[in-house]
Amino acid sequence: MSVPAPARTPAVAEPPPRPSGWSALRPLVLRLHFYAGLLIAPFLLVAAATGLLYAGSLQAEKIVYAHELRTEPGGTALPLARQVDAALRAHPEGTVTAVRPPDGPDATTRVILDAPGLQDDNSLAVFVDPYTGKVRGALESYGSSGALPLRATIDHLHRDLLLGEPGRLYSELAASWLWVVALGGVLLWLGRRRSARRLRGTTGRRRTLSWHGTVGLWSAVGLVALSATGLTWSAYAGEHIGRLQDALGGATPAVSTQVPGAATEMPGMDHGAHAGHEGHTGHEGHAGHEGHGGGAGRPLAGLDATLRTARAEGLSGPVEIRVPTASAPAFVVQQTDKEWPAHLDSIAVDPASGRVTDRLDFADHPLLAKATRWGIDLHMGLLFGLANQVALAALMIALILLVVWGYRMWWQRRPRRDAGLRGGRAHPRGAWRRVPVTVLLPLAAATAVLGWFLPLFGIPLAGFLVLDACAGALARRRARAA
Repeated sequence: MSVPAPARTPAVAEPPPRPSGWSALRPLVLRLHFYAGLLIAPFLLVAAATGLLYAGSLQAEKIVYAHELRTEPGGTALPLARQVDAALRAHPEGTVTAVRPPDGPDATTRVILDAPGLQDDNSLAVFVDPYTGKVRGALESYGSSGALPLRATIDHLHRDLLLGEPGRLYSELAASWLWVVALGGVLLWLGRRRSARRLRGTTGRRRTLSWHGTVGLWSAVGLVALSATGLTWSAYAGEHIGRLQDALGGATPAVSTQVPGAATEMPGMDHGAHAGHEGHTGHEGHAGHEGHGGGAGRPLAGLDATLRTARAEGLSGPVEIRVPTASAPAFVVQQTDKEWPAHLDSIAVDPASGRVTDRLDFADHPLLAKATRWGIDLHMGLLFGLANQVALAALMIALILLVVWGYRMWWQRRPRRDAGLRGGRAHPRGAWRRVPVTVLLPLAAATAVLGWFLPLFGIPLAGFLVLDACAGALARRRARAA
């Protein structure tokens, strides 16, 4: 009698191993990059187009306003005080706030006036021929950098779309997400480096992806730098950055304008208010001054002596002389050459005795203050002169191409069987569930802190999550109904 063989116990399929490392994070980064590229890209495109205009505005300004900025060299320059008198005779309604002596033999003297009818951040720049004393023109200017109307308009277009403070939200949104999109793209491209060779010689979406990835990889460092420097003067993130910089001891110092033993008020001075802070045209405020005399008794006779003192103290190159005020009774002379290496030393001079009462060298600024100054000037295209402007233009063109290629890939990814105008599908939901808890929790905490520090990163991200959750719930309800 044969004994039947025992029945086999059916094998239980083991669950697939949980992904770890980059394989777990990649779907999450891919989905975030997809949504950010789809929804934030229009803001990046506008910022890139207006930034491209701004990169060329510095050179365009020299061409458009050549009559005001340049003159025929010849003879001996008149004293600064006489040039200021000529500017005031042409514009008696103005009050002198500062003077910028010529920075070359063919340059004009710029006399900066506080005139009625101008916005708080604006001033009137009167251009005087230093050899003849003739006024060659007057233009409204903005900021301590003295941007003239063309550059100031393009700057406002880039900063706030000419909409004022509400428009600044667009540029801060673009700056808050540019680094996310750039770094996410780099991670995705490096993560698929093994298949990079197979992308060569292909057509369609894979060829577009090859262009998109290559240009994005080469421009990533520059785009992240633009994002970081752009955030320093944004409305909300910029305030947080400023507080952090002050807490770390990186606030920008200023030369003392007080004169030991001087009276609080100087006779013959006009006390109209015109205050501000140093910054970048449109991105920074106007280096305002208050109460500069324009009539009899004004302390402008010491301009030439103050300039000679500044040159003797080693302040070479282009400088700006801010005239005394009721609350700041000393002349302040500051270098304005922001090209590398930056020359931004400043001194205060007693108008009565002509002696230096205080000095502040750029070398003595805290490292964070220097880094902020360099970052802003790099963003403005000033730090390395024409080469800086060309690099900015190249970065803006690269960003425009990346956005266009991104949308092209989205369109090429659409279902081919659908006849309607539908774009590509998003990458599957639930990518966060694949991330190990030991990675997910710290990542969520860091994202929450970052979202508070950069509000226009955190708020849109929260909106993405809410909309995605609602779309997922709707899809599940439709699936159950089917």
